Parts: sequence; C-alpha cells; structure tokens
Amino acid sequence: MPTAAFTQAEFNALLADDQFIDGDIDWQEDEDHSPVVEFRVKVETQSGYPLFVRASYHPVVRALTYALVHSGVGRIYALDLGKDHRNPDGQLVGEKHKHRYTEECRDKLAYNPQDITEPATSPMVSGNNFALRLRSCTTAP
Repeated sequence: MPTAAFTQAEFNALLADDQFIDGDIDWQEDEDHSPVVEFRVKVETQSGYPLFVRASYHPVVRALTYALVHSGVGRIYALDLGKDHRNPDGQLVGEKHKHRYTEECRDKLAYNPQDITEPATSPMVSGNNFALRLRSCTTAP
C-alpha cells in the first residue's frame, strides 16, 4: 500500500506537467472471470512522475472508473460513474463523481462534476474526456 508523503503543491505540479500515454490502450477481461473489463497503462510525464491510469468497466452494474495513480502515493485523481460515494463527513455525492487528491483526505473526498455528461455505459467517450480534463482538476471544484 503506497504511503509516501505528498503535498498539494506536488499534486498541482504533477498535473501541470506534460502527460501522455505512449501506445494503445487494450481493454482486457478481468482475470477473475467476472464481466469486468479493465486496463492499466503507464503515463509518461516530462518530469518522470511514476504514474499510471487504471480503468475498469462493469457492464452488468454499469459502473465505470478511471483513476490516475501515483506509484508511491496511490490514487490521486479519479472519475467514477455508476456507483455511489460517501465523503468522510458523511455527505452522499452520488453515482457521478470525481476524486481529487488533498493532503487532508488523500483520495477519499469526492465532488459532483458539472463537466461530465456521459453515462457509465460509454467508457470510451468518458475515458477520452477524463484524459482531456486532467489539467482542469488543478483548481478546486
């Protein structure tokens, strides 16, 4: 389990860095033979941050997750569609939400994004928009 200290300034610098995926994304069946399809792909950055995107889609329950993960810290940014989330303070965020790293709550605090209109049943469209919107999460919702 990653446990490295990670500041808000480091998070903001990471998101401001150039990021790209070099190669194709190949959705694979879940190794446990569930209906889930998933992928994991390395994210290249100009500064060499140890990042990858992990995604999963469950077509039966219509749940989709795209997560940007720092190898030393854990999940630092994510988009979840089709599954409820409750914040540490008890607030129910709902089935459409984003997680944005904070020093206080790590990845546990979520918010309802107004910029996401695609359903969980459109994983490719949602994924493209997730990638395009990574830069927009440097400011609080």
